[in-house]
Amino acid sequence: MPAAARPILKWAGGKRQLLPVLRPYYPRAFDRFFEPFLGSGAVFLDLHAAGRVDGHGVHLSDVNADVIGCYRVVRDSVEEVIAALQRLEEGHRAGGAAHFYGIRDRRFNPLRREVHAAPHPADRYTPDLAAMLIYLNRTGYNGLFRLNSRGEFNVPAGRHGSIRICNAQNLRRLSEALARPGVTLRVERFEEALSGASAGDFVYLDPPYAPVSPTAYFTSYTAAPFGSSEQSALQRTVLALARRGVSVLLSNSVAPDIQALYADSDEVRGAGFTVTTVEARRAINSRASARGAVHEYLITNIQRC
Repeated sequence: MPAAARPILKWAGGKRQLLPVLRPYYPRAFDRFFEPFLGSGAVFLDLHAAGRVDGHGVHLSDVNADVIGCYRVVRDSVEEVIAALQRLEEGHRAGGAAHFYGIRDRRFNPLRREVHAAPHPADRYTPDLAAMLIYLNRTGYNGLFRLNSRGEFNVPAGRHGSIRICNAQNLRRLSEALARPGVTLRVERFEEALSGASAGDFVYLDPPYAPVSPTAYFTSYTAAPFGSSEQSALQRTVLALARRGVSVLLSNSVAPDIQALYADSDEVRGAGFTVTTVEARRAINSRASARGAVHEYLITNIQRC
């Protein structure tokens, strides 16, 4: 079996390390697959590697136009992305942090500003911009994607030893996965993305997590917030999906707001959902001592295989 594509973007809450816990909740059979908080795309790539989405419609979306724009360019122009990323890797080997800040401040942010000033910024992404996003994500502090109040990427350089920046073969494998017939990549809010989901479909949801403490926010991954009202809207969407016969698997934090919405909800239990606490590993924290095992909720109406 050929090697599976791995995520090319690190993402807060990325699910690659949690896949062994998630897999038993993948439904045995489903029609279409929806992943409306795409991020690193770890669950889609896991299903793809197992052949579980062969012949199925796959609807991948995110409200973050940078994510979708980057993936579309990797899908359509992967060799140009590889060439640009190889140049960035060579520059990083020679210049380190100084090269990082030069790319971030003098190239990426000005070009990104132009792209986002126009309608449909994901459509305007270029191979150079996609390569810079991948480069900054891989070499920045903790692999964060964070914007300041002016909408500028402001993550500082990370402290990495020898790091592989351009994995050409993995980029080609990802390009092939995204180019499969039936796979769509759209910039959409979750409500739009899931409006057409129907009985027999499988939806995986990995929203921005509710903070477990007042200081736990990592702002901001997009210009739009995802606070308590958005979490409540998501819960209503989850219940509506269940009523339509959709198989739903949702990850979230064990924050009090999420516990109230799901673990303490008679309505959620009445819709056939179970709430399971699982252990994950926190890779993003300003203090190294705070990076380690944490608990998360898996909320699903799927019978564990």
